[in-house]
Amino acid sequence: MLLVDITIVNVALPSIQRELDASLTGLQWVVDAYAITLAALILTAGALADRYGRRLIFAIGVALFTVASLLCGVAWNIASLDIARALQGVGGAALFATALALIGAEYQGRERAGAIAIWGSVIGVAVASGPLAGGVITEWLSWRWVFFVNVPIGVAVFVIALMKVRESRDPRADRTDYAGLVLFSASLFLIVFGLLRGNGEGWGSGQIVGSLVVGAALLVIFVLVERRQARPMLDVSLFRVPAFVGVQLATFCIGAGMFALFPFLSIYIQDILGYSPLKAGLGFLPFTVFVFAVPLATRNLATTKPMWLLLAVAMALVAVGLVLLEIVSPTSGYEALLPGFIVAGIGTGLANPTIAGAALRVVDPARTGMAAGISNTARITGLAVGVAVLGAILQSQIGSSLRDAGFHGSSLSAAVASSGERAAHGDARLLGVIPTAFVSGLDTIVLIGAALLVVGALAALFLVRRAEAPAAAPEAEPATETS
Repeated sequence: MLLVDITIVNVALPSIQRELDASLTGLQWVVDAYAITLAALILTAGALADRYGRRLIFAIGVALFTVASLLCGVAWNIASLDIARALQGVGGAALFATALALIGAEYQGRERAGAIAIWGSVIGVAVASGPLAGGVITEWLSWRWVFFVNVPIGVAVFVIALMKVRESRDPRADRTDYAGLVLFSASLFLIVFGLLRGNGEGWGSGQIVGSLVVGAALLVIFVLVERRQARPMLDVSLFRVPAFVGVQLATFCIGAGMFALFPFLSIYIQDILGYSPLKAGLGFLPFTVFVFAVPLATRNLATTKPMWLLLAVAMALVAVGLVLLEIVSPTSGYEALLPGFIVAGIGTGLANPTIAGAALRVVDPARTGMAAGISNTARITGLAVGVAVLGAILQSQIGSSLRDAGFHGSSLSAAVASSGERAAHGDARLLGVIPTAFVSGLDTIVLIGAALLVVGALAALFLVRRAEAPAAAPEAEPATETS
């Protein structure tokens, strides 16, 4: 539910715009309101879960997310939809922060590796299947069912959580770090807001510059405050542990370099190749199948091979897959994407459970909520940074190509970057240059994504390998569990 809801809405946006008569800004907030609150609150939710109980925070998150999904489905105007999406993000943060932590508290050894493999499969499939699910639901039902479909799932998960999941918490978390909660949430909110809105508002605008500067300043203050806490929500001393830094860097890189490419690849398939939303979703299946199957097929490797080796190989495979996408040309068909999708799918399928397992291993076992919060914050922040930076580069490259062909205007390059050939509005001359301009930009950002994955591979090779015994982290008393 959580990851599908990041991508599924993109396919439904045109239908939402028509029915609710939404402005461009209002429509952008349908995506941004969810992403911003999600990224800002994951670590906060993880810290609260360690303090008050992971099952409790998980159940609250499920309830909030389900109610918010219902409110999204019945939204009567774009403002009510945007508010409900922000509420969805709050519930989503609680779920993101606790799902992996509950697995860490419930399973050990080989069983944990198997559980994380299943979790990794679901994560990968969810990211890749969002466009397909959105296409099917929007085409056959209505955009409102993009949200309504979460309701029965949420109710079922809530019941199962209360009946089957054992409560666990950090026995040494005897107080809440309110200063840390407020400072970190506010800093992440402002930073992610600035990154997501930078392209639309202008990177030099006072609003964006102010958001990024104030967000960075609050983050510095947060670090200073946390260093003085006896039991901080984020143990900043972990950043002195090479394995911890390496895992978070790899997580950020796969978010920014791989998953951030999906919106632009979806635009290419739909608005350059001319596929319907449903066919575009099916086009991602070669990637999705491997992302789902590889974690299950390789789950025993986590207990027999070094973590750094699996992570480095996974990142390198994704980088190779992205380089293979370079064979796409303005005259290519869909088949040009297949080699890259397959290799990147194998690498991503290996990376997801490896990152999840590594995130739990590099911290005190009693603080799995914090571990899951940090890992998912790195992933979602990487996604936000990647979409913002790659989107700006794509638009710039498209603008350069259009100027070479005699077309000028930043609004035109922005329209082509977000809607491909639809931006031509039937102008035959413009239709002739848009594929070349878009593919030129796509080739550039794909190579940047590959470079980021190489950075992730090097982080695994030199940082995680150098200190792979986070198990080097001090042994803690087992987390208390009650039925």
